[in-house]
Amino acid sequence: MFQTFAAPSDAAAIPERMKRLRALIADDGLAAFILPRGDEHQSEYVAPCSERLRWLTGFTGSAGRVAVTRRHAGLFVDGRYTVQARAECGGGLFDFPGIAGQHLAAWLKDKLRSGDVIGFDPWLHTASEIERLGATLKPAGLTLKPVRRNPIDVLWGKERPAPPDGPIVPHPLKYSGRSADAKVAAVQKVLKDARQDAVVLTTADSICWLFNIRGHDVAHNPVVLCFAMVPAAGKPELFVAAQRLSREAHAQLDGVVKIAPPADFKERIQALRKANRRVRLDHDWAAWWLARALGKSAVRGGDPCVPLKAIKNATEIKGARIAHVRDGAAVARFLAWLDRAIAAGEKIDEITAVRALEEQRAGSQTLREISFDTISGSGPNGAIVHYRVTEATNRVLKAGELFLLDSGAQYLEGTTDITRTVAVGTPSAEMRERFTLVLKGHIAIATARFPKGTRGIDLDPFARRALWMHGLDYDHGTGHGVGSYLSVHEGPQSISRGGMALLEAGMIVSNEPGYYKEGHYGIRIENLVLITEAARADGGDKDTMGFETLTLVPIDRRLIAKELLSPDEVRWIDSYHATVFAMIGPEVDAPTQRWLEAATKPL
Repeated sequence: MFQTFAAPSDAAAIPERMKRLRALIADDGLAAFILPRGDEHQSEYVAPCSERLRWLTGFTGSAGRVAVTRRHAGLFVDGRYTVQARAECGGGLFDFPGIAGQHLAAWLKDKLRSGDVIGFDPWLHTASEIERLGATLKPAGLTLKPVRRNPIDVLWGKERPAPPDGPIVPHPLKYSGRSADAKVAAVQKVLKDARQDAVVLTTADSICWLFNIRGHDVAHNPVVLCFAMVPAAGKPELFVAAQRLSREAHAQLDGVVKIAPPADFKERIQALRKANRRVRLDHDWAAWWLARALGKSAVRGGDPCVPLKAIKNATEIKGARIAHVRDGAAVARFLAWLDRAIAAGEKIDEITAVRALEEQRAGSQTLREISFDTISGSGPNGAIVHYRVTEATNRVLKAGELFLLDSGAQYLEGTTDITRTVAVGTPSAEMRERFTLVLKGHIAIATARFPKGTRGIDLDPFARRALWMHGLDYDHGTGHGVGSYLSVHEGPQSISRGGMALLEAGMIVSNEPGYYKEGHYGIRIENLVLITEAARADGGDKDTMGFETLTLVPIDRRLIAKELLSPDEVRWIDSYHATVFAMIGPEVDAPTQRWLEAATKPL
């Protein structure tokens, strides 16, 4: 199993840890300390040694931060985690003021006095974040101060897990579709065009993409935690322990990149500054320490790998289609099994479902990992957007409830991410209505046509309109970018209220509107879609792009209120299901094929 279900076992220790942290803060002359959920690479998913926020607070989500003063503590999370945070971090130890970017400064101003100093780890916050926060706090007389050593690391001590040191392997050209030499040349062209001498790369998926390497430093994401520098001319440097490279990785990287010990990274940064080089640094992703160390040598600019990586080449697109047929067959086999088990009166709980789904995926003998911890939420647990089932929260699927299953897989050919909401027994009229409203939003995205220059923020209302008309909404984005055997969350593209990046042909993005009734049920319908090349519609005078749906799994017909759909929407559902049956039917066993035929019947 790639997923575990143990409940956090150290909740009783958190009050004492907070007490000891406050003592350290006082000893250092600080009035407060802020701690994000992240690492030196600003990763969304982190290695066990970087789970500082979880160790201190008990919060297990993938995004959040805490601010601790000598008397108060505020835990800041976004809309995906508001219910989860309150459930995991009770006991009156924390305030829950909201999202850090909107409320952190106001909370600190309210709890502190003019002249107070707030500590932060210079490696765990981006340069842009500290600049913005510092500017906002300055009028209140509050200042930010980098600490020499993170106090959580001091408190964690010898119990803190060791940094990852697993093997680094190549990602072959037959899957990547483009050599590391060609990718480096593309990055160097960006630097030359901008008259910059070098770029410092800090995010793991960018570096792994650039050099066609993969690892297992982080659960569910095949990345290597390391740093790199690419000069405008000459060989790049990859800062990683040479002994971690497999023989095949050594051979692939030989002549392409210099391998340097991680301990040399800081020295090389300082050397670039002394040489007055113009060094490109993404202040929105790079640690504050790097911007400070480079000083005037740091030139603001986005990570050049990000837009290059986001647009998949022909090999990656072919691989994505292969991965989704394979994954669709596995999910279909699981859903067929689930329906049979429920009909037979078997007691299926959330953990059993997760294990059964992973078994189906592993049966292909091509599964490398799951792409994130499966969200397996029955009834009220489905209303927790990023719910993670544990032995303590595990719940049996009950008749009359909904079951939300959000899962994904990592194959060498590509990364998948799919959510299906399933009726257990007979759904209520309200469930069917709200499911259908979510489905209408999903179809609106799937069928959208849009010109070049369109951003995700422009499309996001398409997914929400049907819900808005009924006074409903959801508190997460409609879609995120997805990597190619890399991170399941990839930028710069998104379909969301903050989606400012241009949508371009070749990008893969999720389409996942939802609705959540706290304490009762959750609904989400998620497919991955590929942005297609611009084409001229019959009678049109402007080229427009659209979406090719990659995910191939039936949408639960029992939850569809056909009377709420337009004829065009019904045609889309029927056409999608016909495609699913044609593509997946030949890949599954006879019992699943019979289930699939019924699940994909025309409305």
